[in-house]
Amino acid sequence: MSYVDQPVSGNRTATLIVVAILHVVFGYALVTGLAYEGMKKVLKRVTTVDIEEEVKEEPPPPPKKVELPPPPVAPPVKINVAVAPPKIETVREPPPAPPPIIIAPPAPPPPPPPKPATPRNDPGSWATPNDYPSRALREDRAGTATFRVTIDDDGRVANCQITQSSGHADLDEATCKNVSRRARFRKPSDGFGTVYTNRVRWVIPD
Repeated sequence: MSYVDQPVSGNRTATLIVVAILHVVFGYALVTGLAYEGMKKVLKRVTTVDIEEEVKEEPPPPPKKVELPPPPVAPPVKINVAVAPPKIETVREPPPAPPPIIIAPPAPPPPPPPKPATPRNDPGSWATPNDYPSRALREDRAGTATFRVTIDDDGRVANCQITQSSGHADLDEATCKNVSRRARFRKPSDGFGTVYTNRVRWVIPD
């Protein structure tokens, strides 16, 4: 039994080997054929793209130059230069008349200055020793007061002002008080002035 089994086992092994070799051969042929077809497609695509990119369009031919006929030339115009110049007449205008001379009438002479104010009574009677202020008399005070008065239309004193003081207020006040009460002047309407200036000297009586 054992002798019969050995040849059978060896044939099976050989058969398996042959089948394996056939599979390898067919597989190689299949793979090789597919690879070849794929390579052909790739080569075709690459070649086609390269040919299309390298093809350049030819530029259009340049346009033909058309020669135009020369423009017409007009004949020159004759200009008569020898023209007689126009006559120029000079008219002398008369000189302008001088402006009229207007002589203004002479200005009236200024009015004569008024005469100085003139008293109508004695200025020595305007302030007397009896008018001496009692307090100044007791204190033995003396002095000279200068005054200026304004005269109204009636010749009376309208205003009295001390222009230089005697140094004592009571003596200055007594000066204007007595002069305003007693002084009389000629009226300014008669051509006399309206301002009068004088002074009163206050001296302690003996």
